[in-house]
Amino acid sequence: MDKLMAMQVFVATVDSGSQSAAAEKLGMSRPVVSRYLVELEDWSGARLLHRTTRKLSLTAAGTDVYARSRELLELSQQMRQAVGEAGDTPRGRLRITASTTLGRSVLARLLAQFAAQYPAVSIDILLSDQLVDLVEQRIDLAVRITNSPGANMVARKLATCHVLLCAAPVYIGQHGAPQHPAQLRDHNCLTHATYGKNTWTFSKDGEQHEVTVSGNISANDAAAIKQAAIYGAGLSMLPAYMALPLIAKGELVALLPGYEAMSMTIYAIYATRRNMPLALARLVDFLELRFRQEQL
Repeated sequence: MDKLMAMQVFVATVDSGSQSAAAEKLGMSRPVVSRYLVELEDWSGARLLHRTTRKLSLTAAGTDVYARSRELLELSQQMRQAVGEAGDTPRGRLRITASTTLGRSVLARLLAQFAAQYPAVSIDILLSDQLVDLVEQRIDLAVRITNSPGANMVARKLATCHVLLCAAPVYIGQHGAPQHPAQLRDHNCLTHATYGKNTWTFSKDGEQHEVTVSGNISANDAAAIKQAAIYGAGLSMLPAYMALPLIAKGELVALLPGYEAMSMTIYAIYATRRNMPLALARLVDFLELRFRQEQL
Protein backbone atom coordinates (compact mmCIF):
# COMPACT_ATOMS: atom_id res chain seq x y z
CA MET A 1 0.00 0.00 0.00
CA ASP A 2 1.17 3.54 -0.79
CA LYS A 3 0.65 4.88 2.73
CA LEU A 4 1.17 8.51 1.77
CA MET A 5 -1.45 8.26 -0.98
CA ALA A 6 -3.80 6.48 1.44
CA MET A 7 -3.42 9.37 3.88
CA GLN A 8 -4.09 11.85 1.09
CA VAL A 9 -7.27 9.95 0.15
CA PHE A 10 -8.34 9.83 3.81
CA VAL A 11 -7.82 13.57 4.34
CA ALA A 12 -9.63 14.39 1.08
CA THR A 13 -12.55 12.17 2.09
CA VAL A 14 -12.89 13.88 5.47
CA ASP A 15 -12.49 17.38 4.02
CA SER A 16 -14.98 16.83 1.19
CA GLY A 17 -17.48 14.86 3.24
CA SER A 18 -17.86 11.80 1.04
CA GLN A 19 -15.92 9.20 -0.90
CA SER A 20 -17.55 10.30 -4.17
CA ALA A 21 -16.48 13.90 -3.67
CA ALA A 22 -12.97 12.80 -2.73
CA ALA A 23 -12.79 10.62 -5.84
CA GLU A 24 -13.75 13.57 -8.04
CA LYS A 25 -11.29 15.85 -6.25
CA LEU A 26 -8.40 13.40 -6.60
CA GLY A 27 -9.24 12.25 -10.12
CA MET A 28 -9.77 8.66 -8.95
CA SER A 29 -12.65 6.23 -9.17
CA ARG A 30 -14.78 5.69 -6.08
CA PRO A 31 -13.72 2.00 -5.72
CA VAL A 32 -10.05 3.06 -5.61
CA VAL A 33 -10.83 5.64 -2.90
CA SER A 34 -12.73 3.02 -0.90
CA ARG A 35 -9.87 0.58 -1.20
CA TYR A 36 -7.30 3.09 0.06
CA LEU A 37 -9.51 3.83 3.08
CA VAL A 38 -9.91 0.15 3.93
CA GLU A 39 -6.17 -0.45 3.60
CA LEU A 40 -5.37 2.57 5.80
CA GLU A 41 -7.73 1.23 8.45
CA ASP A 42 -6.14 -2.21 8.21
CA TRP A 43 -2.68 -0.69 8.53
CA SER A 44 -3.58 1.55 11.47
CA GLY A 45 -5.49 -1.26 13.18
CA ALA A 46 -8.54 0.87 13.93
CA ARG A 47 -11.77 1.99 12.35
CA LEU A 48 -11.28 5.59 11.22
CA LEU A 49 -14.71 6.54 9.88
CA HIS A 50 -18.33 6.01 10.82
CA ARG A 51 -20.05 5.32 7.50
CA THR A 52 -23.78 5.90 7.03
CA THR A 53 -25.86 6.40 3.92
CA ARG A 54 -26.00 10.14 4.60
CA LYS A 55 -22.62 11.18 5.92
CA LEU A 56 -19.18 10.23 7.16
CA SER A 57 -17.84 11.10 10.58
CA LEU A 58 -14.52 10.50 12.30
CA THR A 59 -14.06 7.98 15.06
CA ALA A 60 -11.82 8.86 18.00
CA ALA A 61 -8.94 7.02 16.31
CA GLY A 62 -9.84 8.68 13.02
CA THR A 63 -9.55 12.14 14.56
CA ASP A 64 -6.00 11.39 15.68
CA VAL A 65 -5.01 9.78 12.37
CA TYR A 66 -6.54 12.71 10.45
CA ALA A 67 -4.42 15.26 12.32
CA ARG A 68 -1.25 13.23 11.94
CA SER A 69 -1.96 12.55 8.27
CA ARG A 70 -2.26 16.27 7.54
CA GLU A 71 1.07 16.85 9.28
CA LEU A 72 2.77 14.12 7.26
CA LEU A 73 1.29 15.36 3.98
CA GLU A 74 2.52 18.89 4.70
CA LEU A 75 5.95 17.52 5.57
CA SER A 76 5.96 15.48 2.37
CA GLN A 77 5.16 18.59 0.33
CA GLN A 78 8.00 20.46 2.01
CA MET A 79 10.39 17.60 1.27
CA ARG A 80 9.38 17.50 -2.41
CA GLN A 81 9.99 21.21 -2.71
CA ALA A 82 13.33 20.87 -0.94
CA VAL A 83 14.64 18.25 -3.36
CA GLY A 84 13.26 20.00 -6.42
CA GLU A 85 10.30 17.71 -7.18
CA ALA A 86 8.20 20.80 -7.84
CA GLY A 87 10.82 22.15 -10.24
CA ASP A 88 11.50 21.40 -13.88
CA THR A 89 13.76 18.38 -13.38
CA PRO A 90 12.02 14.97 -13.17
CA ARG A 91 13.53 12.78 -10.48
CA GLY A 92 12.70 9.81 -8.31
CA ARG A 93 11.87 6.13 -8.86
CA LEU A 94 9.06 4.86 -11.09
CA ARG A 95 7.64 1.33 -11.06
CA ILE A 96 6.32 0.27 -14.48
CA THR A 97 4.50 -2.91 -15.50
CA ALA A 98 3.66 -4.35 -18.93
CA SER A 99 3.12 -7.68 -20.63
CA THR A 100 6.24 -9.72 -21.29
CA THR A 101 5.89 -9.46 -25.06
CA LEU A 102 5.29 -5.70 -25.21
CA GLY A 103 7.98 -5.08 -22.59
CA ARG A 104 10.68 -6.99 -24.43
CA SER A 105 9.72 -5.94 -27.95
CA VAL A 106 9.10 -2.22 -27.50
CA LEU A 107 8.79 -0.82 -24.00
CA ALA A 108 12.23 -1.69 -22.57
CA ARG A 109 13.91 0.16 -25.44
CA LEU A 110 11.70 3.24 -24.97
CA LEU A 111 12.26 3.26 -21.21
CA ALA A 112 16.00 3.09 -21.77
CA GLN A 113 15.74 6.15 -24.02
CA PHE A 114 13.68 7.96 -21.39
CA ALA A 115 16.20 7.10 -18.66
CA ALA A 116 19.01 8.47 -20.81
CA GLN A 117 17.09 11.70 -21.32
CA TYR A 118 16.21 12.00 -17.60
CA PRO A 119 19.15 10.54 -15.64
CA ALA A 120 17.68 11.60 -12.27
CA VAL A 121 14.80 9.13 -12.77
CA SER A 122 15.21 5.46 -11.83
CA ILE A 123 12.89 2.85 -13.34
CA ASP A 124 11.81 -0.56 -12.04
CA ILE A 125 10.24 -2.72 -14.76
CA LEU A 126 7.85 -5.55 -13.86
CA LEU A 127 6.97 -7.74 -16.84
CA SER A 128 4.02 -10.03 -16.27
CA ASP A 129 1.26 -11.60 -18.34
CA GLN A 130 -1.00 -11.50 -15.28
CA LEU A 131 -3.12 -8.44 -14.51
CA VAL A 132 -1.10 -6.64 -11.83
CA ASP A 133 -2.89 -4.71 -9.08
CA LEU A 134 -1.38 -1.23 -9.32
CA VAL A 135 -2.27 -0.15 -5.78
CA GLU A 136 -1.23 -3.38 -4.07
CA GLN A 137 2.04 -3.68 -6.00
CA ARG A 138 2.82 0.05 -5.71
CA ILE A 139 2.93 0.42 -9.49
CA ASP A 140 3.10 3.94 -10.88
CA LEU A 141 2.23 3.04 -14.47
CA ALA A 142 0.89 0.06 -16.37
CA VAL A 143 1.27 -0.09 -20.16
CA ARG A 144 -1.38 -2.49 -21.41
CA ILE A 145 -2.74 -3.69 -24.74
CA THR A 146 -6.48 -4.00 -24.32
CA ASN A 147 -9.83 -2.76 -25.57
CA SER A 148 -11.24 -2.75 -22.02
CA PRO A 149 -8.94 -0.69 -19.75
CA GLY A 150 -11.45 -0.68 -16.90
CA ALA A 151 -13.11 2.18 -15.04
CA ASN A 152 -11.18 2.14 -11.78
CA MET A 153 -8.04 3.83 -13.09
CA VAL A 154 -7.04 6.65 -15.41
CA ALA A 155 -6.43 5.28 -18.92
CA ARG A 156 -4.66 7.40 -21.55
CA LYS A 157 -4.41 6.08 -25.10
CA LEU A 158 -0.85 5.80 -26.37
CA ALA A 159 -1.38 4.13 -29.75
CA THR A 160 -3.35 1.61 -31.76
CA CYS A 161 -1.84 -1.88 -31.88
CA HIS A 162 -2.54 -3.39 -35.29
CA VAL A 163 -2.75 -7.16 -35.66
CA LEU A 164 -1.68 -9.25 -38.66
CA LEU A 165 -2.69 -12.75 -39.73
CA CYS A 166 0.52 -14.65 -40.52
CA ALA A 167 1.91 -18.06 -41.35
CA ALA A 168 5.30 -19.51 -42.18
CA PRO A 169 6.14 -20.27 -45.83
CA VAL A 170 6.42 -23.98 -44.95
CA TYR A 171 2.84 -24.03 -43.62
CA ILE A 172 1.52 -22.24 -46.70
CA GLY A 173 3.38 -24.69 -48.90
CA GLN A 174 1.69 -27.62 -47.20
CA HIS A 175 -1.80 -26.23 -46.60
CA GLY A 176 -2.24 -23.26 -48.91
CA ALA A 177 -3.13 -19.67 -48.03
CA PRO A 178 -6.71 -18.69 -47.11
CA GLN A 179 -8.35 -16.21 -49.45
CA HIS A 180 -11.35 -15.38 -47.26
CA PRO A 181 -11.85 -15.33 -43.46
CA ALA A 182 -14.40 -18.13 -43.70
CA GLN A 183 -11.64 -20.45 -44.94
CA LEU A 184 -9.84 -20.15 -41.59
CA ARG A 185 -12.16 -22.88 -40.30
CA ASP A 186 -10.20 -25.31 -42.46
CA HIS A 187 -6.81 -24.32 -41.01
CA ASN A 188 -4.92 -25.00 -37.82
CA CYS A 189 -5.13 -21.67 -35.97
CA LEU A 190 -2.80 -20.86 -33.09
CA THR A 191 -4.94 -19.01 -30.58
CA HIS A 192 -4.16 -16.54 -27.81
CA ALA A 193 -5.79 -16.95 -24.41
CA THR A 194 -7.02 -13.34 -24.36
CA TYR A 195 -6.89 -11.80 -27.84
CA GLY A 196 -9.71 -13.21 -29.96
CA LYS A 197 -9.60 -16.60 -28.23
CA ASN A 198 -11.55 -18.81 -30.66
CA THR A 199 -13.25 -15.99 -32.57
CA TRP A 200 -11.20 -13.95 -35.01
CA THR A 201 -12.68 -10.74 -36.43
CA PHE A 202 -11.83 -9.00 -39.70
CA SER A 203 -13.29 -6.08 -41.62
CA LYS A 204 -13.29 -5.11 -45.29
CA ASP A 205 -15.16 -2.32 -47.05
CA GLY A 206 -17.20 -1.65 -43.94
CA GLU A 207 -18.31 -5.28 -43.59
CA GLN A 208 -17.32 -7.30 -40.54
CA HIS A 209 -16.40 -10.98 -40.71
CA GLU A 210 -16.32 -13.11 -37.55
CA VAL A 211 -15.08 -16.66 -37.83
CA THR A 212 -14.80 -19.40 -35.22
CA VAL A 213 -11.35 -20.96 -35.38
CA SER A 214 -9.67 -23.93 -33.75
CA GLY A 215 -6.20 -25.36 -33.48
CA ASN A 216 -3.95 -27.63 -31.49
CA ILE A 217 -1.90 -24.89 -29.77
CA SER A 218 -3.12 -22.07 -27.51
CA ALA A 219 -0.97 -19.82 -25.33
CA ASN A 220 -1.21 -16.76 -23.11
CA ASP A 221 1.97 -15.31 -24.62
CA ALA A 222 2.24 -13.90 -28.13
CA ALA A 223 5.95 -14.80 -28.26
CA ALA A 224 5.11 -18.47 -27.84
CA ILE A 225 2.54 -18.28 -30.62
CA LYS A 226 5.07 -16.49 -32.81
CA GLN A 227 7.64 -19.25 -32.36
CA ALA A 228 5.08 -21.95 -33.14
CA ALA A 229 4.06 -20.07 -36.28
CA ILE A 230 7.67 -19.72 -37.45
CA TYR A 231 8.07 -23.49 -37.19
CA GLY A 232 5.03 -23.99 -39.39
CA ALA A 233 2.53 -25.09 -36.75
CA GLY A 234 -0.35 -23.00 -38.08
CA LEU A 235 -1.85 -19.57 -38.69
CA SER A 236 -1.33 -16.89 -36.06
CA MET A 237 -2.63 -13.44 -35.19
CA LEU A 238 0.34 -11.36 -34.08
CA PRO A 239 0.78 -7.71 -33.11
CA ALA A 240 2.31 -5.78 -35.99
CA TYR A 241 5.34 -4.72 -33.94
CA MET A 242 6.20 -8.39 -33.60
CA ALA A 243 5.15 -9.64 -37.04
CA LEU A 244 6.58 -6.97 -39.36
CA PRO A 245 10.30 -7.70 -38.72
CA LEU A 246 9.66 -11.43 -39.33
CA ILE A 247 7.73 -10.69 -42.52
CA ALA A 248 10.60 -8.49 -43.73
CA LYS A 249 13.03 -11.39 -43.14
CA GLY A 250 10.77 -13.89 -44.92
CA GLU A 251 10.16 -16.00 -41.80
CA LEU A 252 6.44 -15.23 -41.90
CA VAL A 253 3.99 -14.20 -44.63
CA ALA A 254 1.08 -11.80 -44.11
CA LEU A 255 -2.25 -13.32 -45.18
CA LEU A 256 -5.68 -12.06 -46.26
CA PRO A 257 -4.53 -8.82 -47.92
CA GLY A 258 -7.37 -6.31 -47.98
CA TYR A 259 -8.85 -7.59 -44.73
CA GLU A 260 -8.08 -5.78 -41.48
CA ALA A 261 -7.91 -7.78 -38.28
CA MET A 262 -9.46 -6.33 -35.14
CA SER A 263 -6.94 -3.96 -33.59
CA MET A 264 -6.20 -3.34 -29.91
CA THR A 265 -5.35 -0.16 -28.02
CA ILE A 266 -2.19 0.49 -26.03
CA TYR A 267 -3.00 2.43 -22.85
CA ALA A 268 -0.98 4.12 -20.14
CA ILE A 269 -2.89 3.30 -16.95
CA TYR A 270 -2.30 4.96 -13.59
CA ALA A 271 -4.17 5.66 -10.36
CA THR A 272 -4.83 9.39 -10.41
CA ARG A 273 -4.12 12.64 -12.26
CA ARG A 274 -3.95 14.68 -9.05
CA ASN A 275 -0.49 15.42 -7.65
CA MET A 276 1.00 13.33 -10.42
CA PRO A 277 4.79 13.15 -9.97
CA LEU A 278 6.62 15.18 -12.58
CA ALA A 279 8.65 12.12 -13.62
CA LEU A 280 5.49 10.11 -14.29
CA ALA A 281 3.84 12.94 -16.22
CA ARG A 282 6.93 13.34 -18.40
CA LEU A 283 7.11 9.57 -18.96
CA VAL A 284 3.50 9.31 -20.11
CA ASP A 285 4.01 12.24 -22.52
CA PHE A 286 7.24 10.65 -23.76
CA LEU A 287 5.60 7.26 -24.36
CA GLU A 288 2.66 8.79 -26.18
CA LEU A 289 5.02 10.56 -28.58
CA ARG A 290 7.33 7.59 -29.12
CA PHE A 291 4.60 4.97 -29.51
CA ARG A 292 3.12 7.05 -32.32
CA GLN A 293 6.48 6.80 -34.11
CA GLU A 294 6.63 3.00 -33.81
CA GLN A 295 5.29 0.50 -36.36
CA LEU A 296 2.42 -0.84 -34.30
